[in-house]
Amino acid sequence: METTKTIAVDFDGTIVENAYPGIGKPMLFAFDTLKKLQQEGNRLILWTYRSGARLDEAVQFCKDNGITFYAINKSYPEEVLSEEISRKINADIFIDDRDVRGMMGWGEIYQILGSSAEKSPTLKQKRSKPARNKTKKSFMSRIEELFKDENA
Repeated sequence: METTKTIAVDFDGTIVENAYPGIGKPMLFAFDTLKKLQQEGNRLILWTYRSGARLDEAVQFCKDNGITFYAINKSYPEEVLSEEISRKINADIFIDDRDVRGMMGWGEIYQILGSSAEKSPTLKQKRSKPARNKTKKSFMSRIEELFKDENA
């Protein structure tokens, strides 16, 4: 039995190039990847800063490119938002250009999330490799190493 995921996706800088308040050009393979993920049964949520007419434009742009979202700026379509409830998205995956590692390519995203990823022997091998005996460093010591040369 295949498990489906709820995938929240940002719009500006993620699905399209960042041209806010306008709509940028589609990112390479963004719509192809989203369509494929949706065909595999995953739920797609548009989770964006946009609101009002700008949000309506983005939603229509996605519809024109073959994507209809399960929910828009909500965890599920029936959700009623209030100031008393946190707006944290209830999703398994969040795809955003502001990730600490930056935006990876959509082809790479599909390799990680697509249904073929679960059957891929390479991915299984990577998961089943025994852990190396590394000395664990704290987060701060790794950050200090990154900036060591700059401070010298």
